[in-house]
Amino acid sequence: MGEQTTVKFPQEVIDEYATLGVDLPALFSAGHLGARMDVRITEAAADRVVGTMPVEGNTQPYGLLHGGASAVLAETLGSVGAMLHGGPSKLAVGVDLNCTHHRGARSGLVTGVATPVHRGRTTATYEIVITDDQDKRVCTARLTCVLRDASLPSA
Repeated sequence: MGEQTTVKFPQEVIDEYATLGVDLPALFSAGHLGARMDVRITEAAADRVVGTMPVEGNTQPYGLLHGGASAVLAETLGSVGAMLHGGPSKLAVGVDLNCTHHRGARSGLVTGVATPVHRGRTTATYEIVITDDQDKRVCTARLTCVLRDASLPSA
């Protein structure tokens, strides 16, 4: 498993968090579970979050990408989008995740793209489409997060 790649954020978003003493790219990662699964967030903004995950190491006994691995990728990407939508004063907490698995993947990378379905004051819902190396849809997921008031840790 490799190191987390640098997340691509719009500069104005990086600057907004920097004024609060927060290094946004360092703050955003897939967490311990995502690191074990080698999830890499490559692009992040409130209107689009993109990430990848290898199939190898994330399979079920039949050698196919595990449905739970797709769920981890989907929740990670949707949560990042919801947090960016909520801004520095909000914490995004997933409350509903559903995944439809369309086809299996046996090798390569899968790529997830999260786009907003709804972005409100207290909730945000994202659709996450996961595709294989041939750009064939592997999974479609929907994540709803509650946006709670939160304070970010001090620098």
